[in-house]
Amino acid sequence: MRAKRLAGVKFKRQVPVGPYVADFACVQQRLIIELDGSQHLDSDYDRVRTQYLNERGWRVLRFWNSHLSQNREGVLTVIADALGKL
Repeated sequence: MRAKRLAGVKFKRQVPVGPYVADFACVQQRLIIELDGSQHLDSDYDRVRTQYLNERGWRVLRFWNSHLSQNREGVLTVIADALGKL
């Protein structure tokens, strides 16, 4: 997602959004990408965080780290689709 390589859209890493920090964010499209490990399984904190971000106009896509390593193209396709770039 660096250097506008994903559908020509700019993402920033570790972006502060209110009291939270997004793993990756496309400010222009108000899209946040979170890469999660097993500690996030059924996390109430993540649900509250996502609700907070959604209420402020952000869309949040979450992917397991293992999905990214096992199916990078699939994850990138989902992100591109969310950006309307497919």
